[in-house]
Amino acid sequence: MRRRGVRRVRGGYEYFLTDEQLREWMATPAEAKLRWLAEAARFLWMATPPERREIREKVRRGEL
Repeated sequence: MRRRGVRRVRGGYEYFLTDEQLREWMATPAEAKLRWLAEAARFLWMATPPERREIREKVRRGEL
């Protein structure tokens, strides 16, 4: 089993979770997972500079 943690690799990150952590996440109700996802999206939106938000929205609308 790999050790738990996060490490920087070329092009992004690798995440290592224990089997117990994976089982815990799998046991989490779908509603809680969706709530977590919505909160993460809201946080990322608020942390994104306005000019980057504009670019993201243009890509989403198919303008870029």
